[in-house]
Amino acid sequence: MRVVLADDSTLLREGLVRLLAEEGHQVAAAVGDADQLMAVLEQADEKQEKPDAVVVDVRMPPTHTDEGLRAAVQIRERWPDIGVLVLSQYVERRYATELLTDDSEGVGYLLKDRVVQVDEFLDALERVGAGQAAFDPEVVRQLLMRSRRTDPLGTLTAREREVLGEMAQGHTNAAIAIRLHISQSAVEKHANAIFDKLDLIGTSGYSRRVLAVLRYLGT
Repeated sequence: MRVVLADDSTLLREGLVRLLAEEGHQVAAAVGDADQLMAVLEQADEKQEKPDAVVVDVRMPPTHTDEGLRAAVQIRERWPDIGVLVLSQYVERRYATELLTDDSEGVGYLLKDRVVQVDEFLDALERVGAGQAAFDPEVVRQLLMRSRRTDPLGTLTAREREVLGEMAQGHTNAAIAIRLHISQSAVEKHANAIFDKLDLIGTSGYSRRVLAVLRYLGT
């Protein structure tokens, strides 16, 4: 994949450049702030050399608040075919919820600690680049904990919550079956029960599976 990196930490940025190069990916650019990131993408668009994915830190100069998130939102609006993987030092629920409740195709949210778990980071990046969702299990866990106190998620069984957590990370039914050591038909049964309990039967496809469900997680 062609990847653009944006993180103000030179050490992390250069480490990711080396890691991705060793894995056979092409790092088209590595920058330290959101303005540089947007400039790189505009130039790439003009040359018709857009990257497959962007990795961006939530907090970057000058204010170190939400520059990266705002850049991610702009990228999704202007270039929806570019996958966006957001990195964050902590679980910032407002930011995670904004990404989860938007169009989640080609979007991911990982804690920076997950980057050192190379296989998980690369898997998330490749999924995002392929137009899938990839959300950190800890982010999903915290959103689920909050949601169970305020909405119908409290009616789900323990297994249904496990399945929902895997779905929120962007895994397919086949992948969930492998990860939870159950049959694919069992996953489908649990998924249908989740949709029923959350009153999502009227929707369909990707919207029902990810977007609508995750709107509940963000309320």
